[in-house]
Amino acid sequence: MKQLLLITNFIFLISLTARAQRPLESQARFDGFYTLSLDKVLDTIAVKCHARIIYDKDVVDDYNVVDHFFNESLKEVLGNLCDKYGFHYWVEPDQTIYIIRSPGDLAHLKRLAQVKKLAELAEAEKPVSAPVAMTPIERYLSLDNAANTVKPQPPAAVTAPTPATGPVETVSGRFNLSGRVVDASNGESLPSAIVRVQHTSISAVTNADGYFTLLGVPADTCLLDVTYIGYQQDNFRLTRENVKQKITIGLFSSINSLNEVVISDKKSQGVMSTDKRRVSVLQISPSKLDELPNIGEKDILRSFQLMPGISGSNESSSGAYVRGGTPDQNLVLFDGFTVYQVDHLYGFFSAFNSNAVKDVTLYKGGFSAKYGGRLSSVTDIVGKEGNSKEENIGGDLSLLSANIYVEKPLNDKSTLLLAFRRSYQGPLYKKIFDSFNSSTTAATGNNTGAPGGRPGGGGGGFGGSGPTVTTPTSSFYDLNAKYTYSPDEKNRFSWSIYQGNDNLDNSKNITLPFSTASSLSMTDKTTYGNLGSSLKWSSQWNSKLYSNTLLSYSTYHSNRDNSTHITVQDADGNDEDVGTGTFEKNNLKDFSLKSDWEWQATSKAKVLFGTFASRQSVSYEYSENDTSKLIDQHTKAFTGGVYAELEADPTDKLQIKPGLRTTYYDQTGKPYLEPRLSATYTVTDHFTLKAATGKFYQFTNRVIREDILSGSRDFWVLSNNSTIPVSSANHYTAGFSYERGQFLLDIEGYYKTLDGLSEYSQRETGNSRQGTVSLEEHFYTGTGYTKGIEVLFQKTRGKYTGWISYTLAQATNHFDIYGGDFPANQDTRHEFKTVHLYHFGRWSFSTTWIFATGKPYTAPLTSYTVNNYTGNSQTFLTISAKNSERLPSYHRLDAAVTYDLIKIDSRKIGSIGFSMFNIYNRANIWYKQYTIVNNQVITSNVNYLGFTPNITLSLKWK
Repeated sequence: MKQLLLITNFIFLISLTARAQRPLESQARFDGFYTLSLDKVLDTIAVKCHARIIYDKDVVDDYNVVDHFFNESLKEVLGNLCDKYGFHYWVEPDQTIYIIRSPGDLAHLKRLAQVKKLAELAEAEKPVSAPVAMTPIERYLSLDNAANTVKPQPPAAVTAPTPATGPVETVSGRFNLSGRVVDASNGESLPSAIVRVQHTSISAVTNADGYFTLLGVPADTCLLDVTYIGYQQDNFRLTRENVKQKITIGLFSSINSLNEVVISDKKSQGVMSTDKRRVSVLQISPSKLDELPNIGEKDILRSFQLMPGISGSNESSSGAYVRGGTPDQNLVLFDGFTVYQVDHLYGFFSAFNSNAVKDVTLYKGGFSAKYGGRLSSVTDIVGKEGNSKEENIGGDLSLLSANIYVEKPLNDKSTLLLAFRRSYQGPLYKKIFDSFNSSTTAATGNNTGAPGGRPGGGGGGFGGSGPTVTTPTSSFYDLNAKYTYSPDEKNRFSWSIYQGNDNLDNSKNITLPFSTASSLSMTDKTTYGNLGSSLKWSSQWNSKLYSNTLLSYSTYHSNRDNSTHITVQDADGNDEDVGTGTFEKNNLKDFSLKSDWEWQATSKAKVLFGTFASRQSVSYEYSENDTSKLIDQHTKAFTGGVYAELEADPTDKLQIKPGLRTTYYDQTGKPYLEPRLSATYTVTDHFTLKAATGKFYQFTNRVIREDILSGSRDFWVLSNNSTIPVSSANHYTAGFSYERGQFLLDIEGYYKTLDGLSEYSQRETGNSRQGTVSLEEHFYTGTGYTKGIEVLFQKTRGKYTGWISYTLAQATNHFDIYGGDFPANQDTRHEFKTVHLYHFGRWSFSTTWIFATGKPYTAPLTSYTVNNYTGNSQTFLTISAKNSERLPSYHRLDAAVTYDLIKIDSRKIGSIGFSMFNIYNRANIWYKQYTIVNNQVITSNVNYLGFTPNITLSLKWK
């Protein structure tokens, strides 16, 4: 008898294996890192595949899954799980799946499922009453008879509905649903998350505080799909009870995964995402930045430079050169206030601490009427609010900087976040910059060109002169603080503060063995920084109306000491020190008030409207030899206005966004109208057409001060209706997106016209020895245009992900003073970028390679001396045509390796990363400096960083 039983069981298991290998009907694919208990993983599989999975929770409860799936089918996932934990799965003809340990378990699970099914059928005939007690397996399994699927009850930590706010609003038998999407682990609101009613065209995007409204939901048994970049997709089942409440949906961060879900509105790409329903929009996940190579630490703004249309060859600026624009033409907002200096330490660090940032969105062009005051683009950064569930402490430590953050709930209605970051100069910091941050010096006499430096930043040059080594003694710090108070579910108040400061020293000493001058000391010290704060009140007036009112204050300062001391020998052989120098101070203050409103008029139309006002003051001082103040400017201006925009979906395929912004500027005494329009048309599920156009004005500009010898500099000024006009731009953008399976192809073309561009130069008059020197200011006004094509080809899922991008662009300015058209300073004709990421368990490997043609510059060709009528001599330069020269091509290779530190309960508590910047030590030229000594032009190539390794350790307490 025992032998017969064993044979029977053996035949049963063989039959079980054979039947388990039959193809399942679901076409769902599984991507991502799972660190959950086995029962929760099975529940997730059931929901995603619309499958009916029966198991005994008491049997599987002791197993925790820590596994990574790469675009795997239901059959592959179940097979791997069962093999790993000693289970089998049995598939019935109706596709019901049973998870069993031995053959005897099948009958038990079938009886349990049948009893449950009969109980639900009987319960459906009764009036609604209080729930009855359930067995352990019944608490985790809820059978949907109509759909024949299993519905896992969401754990409290994932979805925590808020107290009821009143009866649900109904529309012709349908109803409206309001809610909020948050981070399940810390309660942070998630802006720009997409909430969609499954199997319908009804969807919504959460606002800055995570709120959303769905109009015309067909039934209270619908399933909501919720997605957000850098987070695991989740599903939320509606019931007759929770639709009467304002629901809160919690999402869990996707650990070590660039493999996101695909829905018709949005293609998630882990670190970066593009939104097909909006034109030229990029979104970034700060939590995923440690997977990309970096110089010192995770850099929010620099990561955008890996995408097409945003120049990636500007190491000296984290600011965005977007589609031929300059950084000052990019509006950067942090929690609603404007940040005027967006980088630290020669541009190698972003001004924003990633540990204090929750969400970043970049609009490359044709942006909403909600934004104004800039010609090129908008970067909207939302800061973290702080953990509302538990106290947490964490930080990052690298070879160049350290930062720490603290977040905690003060009570059940308020949270606090503090973050501090500072650079430090340890032995390795000094060794890196001593070895790799150098410049090459050469001399040119009359009719002699200025040669460039050789790779590696080594010697060479004229007359046997050696290299000039720049050793920065530089440092920076920044501080973030944010307090959030939520008195109820409808109102939120927050106070955000940011302060950052830099002290830069790019001074150098040059030995001149070929002249009577024995040494040349060049001082170039700059201090600059930002201070900004905002007080925000957000209110959800009802399910259709939301407002965001903000009062902000922002300041910027920049002080520069640029002086030169030359030691020369007179006829008697005595040393004489001759010093000259200039000193600049630029300060800006900005007080602003704005109120933004959103009204969800219908399920197909949303109206955005608001008002804004700003008072700005700018000062600029220019002194020579620290005694005579040659320029002393102080300007104040007021801007104010209103805007309105309609987001309409006339059909399921077409979305249009017409808008109008009106701004009054008191310096000119007239209003400025800015019409905007964008549209997308979904031809098929895979192919989308898109276009945008608009008028844009800018009243605060950062003008370039032309300086052939020392390198051009810039400073902030206000348009004054005379020497500095109001700048304007017209945008025209069109393109398409095509996605199929794991691949995305996105192509956009753009054309921008620019008017009211300003360039600035200074000319000295008088005699310095007689103390009659004065400085003449010359503002030159011009026009320009930019045009280009951007191509992005991306693999979005699997162990290997990444993208290839190419940008063909042209940026041209026209100034009559310079003879007409010439390449703009930021003109880069060709840029090619590749990004490769590979995941293996907790390991992430990444490489990036950037190639860009050289930027234009103006160079002195010759120098000559003229003796005036007093007998004094004066040296003059013969200058090349404006930007007629070009630097050598820029290229570099970076790589990074990251290992995630993950607890068994799936919480990521940190990572260890090793990155290598500029692996093959390319000597990319930053800019050229020129100095006249004894009728000779001394040329210095100031190089970007050479090979720079870095190690970063990131940890958090919880």
